[in-house]
Amino acid sequence: MISVFGSANMDLVAYVAEAPKPGETITGREFRTIPGGKGANQAIAAARAGADVAFLGAVGDDAFGPGLRAALAEAGVDTAGLRVVPGPSGVAHIVVQDGGDNSIIVVPGANGTVTGPAGRDAEVIARSGALLLQLELPMDAVVAAARISRAAVPRAAVPHAAVPRAAVSRAEVILTPAPAAPLPAELLEAVDLIVPNEHEAAALTGRDDPGDALEALLDLVPEAVVTLGVRGALYGSRDGTRLHEPAVPVRAVDTTAAGDTFAGALAVARTEGAAPARALRFASAAAALSVQREGASTSMPHRHEIDRLMEDL
Repeated sequence: MISVFGSANMDLVAYVAEAPKPGETITGREFRTIPGGKGANQAIAAARAGADVAFLGAVGDDAFGPGLRAALAEAGVDTAGLRVVPGPSGVAHIVVQDGGDNSIIVVPGANGTVTGPAGRDAEVIARSGALLLQLELPMDAVVAAARISRAAVPRAAVPHAAVPRAAVSRAEVILTPAPAAPLPAELLEAVDLIVPNEHEAAALTGRDDPGDALEALLDLVPEAVVTLGVRGALYGSRDGTRLHEPAVPVRAVDTTAAGDTFAGALAVARTEGAAPARALRFASAAAALSVQREGASTSMPHRHEIDRLMEDL
């Protein structure tokens, strides 16, 4: 099982030819409300990619809350750990330009009230093969969730990803450091794999070159993947492995949540015991399928679609 401790937002998406400049008013061609949030996106991506997934987080008691819960449940995600708090749910205002590029403003809402795992969250995390984390919840909450997994067994006892995660007695902690922010040492000590995009990697390390940033990240955590958009992804581990997985060439319609799709699918492959090269290819295939469709959670592929594309790679 994969547990996701993270955010759930309702995405308010405007589709335009070109994003407006400061002070400019333009006419969009379409507007949609789509369930999203980095945590919920990764949970849905992992569930559609074939994993049993539990989501841990919060929504508000507003009109968006039931829709967010329903989207997770429809994808097969266990929502027993999704609590309701007074006030608004998280929202994200997204502008998608022709060609697929986007800009996003996130308003935390209920996500900002999450101070750490609650109820049976610790039990769920402890019996998971992987714990997916992002930074759309308060940092103290993210650290608290990571510590639960770290307390189960020392990280030195956890083998490389080539060993099925079912044989490991604690959840592998996979962090997507987005939105980019300074990472406390206590969090880094608990992270097994970090998955930033190239801009987040540069912000975290001060290295503009993705290869250099990858090496700097490995000073912080045992394994790292730096996603490069149309240029694919870089992987490195402290055992000396270095890989470059090219992106699958496709025509992008909307890149929203491509990174979350990648992270969710990557977690699935690793919990199934895939070696790093195959796990990267699986995640890249899932992301390639997602960018050919509009929306965040609505764009994420199912396992049979990923497997079919994998056969062609």
